[in-house]
Amino acid sequence: MLEPSAPLRLRDELDALAATGLYPNEESFLTDAVNTLLAARPDVREAIACKLYERGIFSLGRAAEWSSLSIETIKAALHRRGIERTAFETSDEINAMARNSLRAAGRIAS
Repeated sequence: MLEPSAPLRLRDELDALAATGLYPNEESFLTDAVNTLLAARPDVREAIACKLYERGIFSLGRAAEWSSLSIETIKAALHRRGIERTAFETSDEINAMARNSLRAAGRIAS
């Protein structure tokens, strides 16, 4: 009878991956793995964007762009998480958001 094997540790898996030569280094693999996760899990993208906004790393416009959400949707996500919005968007971002809003409303041509 076969005995159950011990679960692999992440380090063992990463070492085995490096030995395959499929990725030039561990960072390349981890970047690919995170990008795959973010593509499959929009909720994770939203949560990370909100956290980066809360930490002051992303502006509102950048959080919306990075998470592939509209400004209004990211505002709602911040509100749901109890994250207070600040106004540290650049004037270029504010102008771009205004143009995008007018374009979406059909008030200016694309």
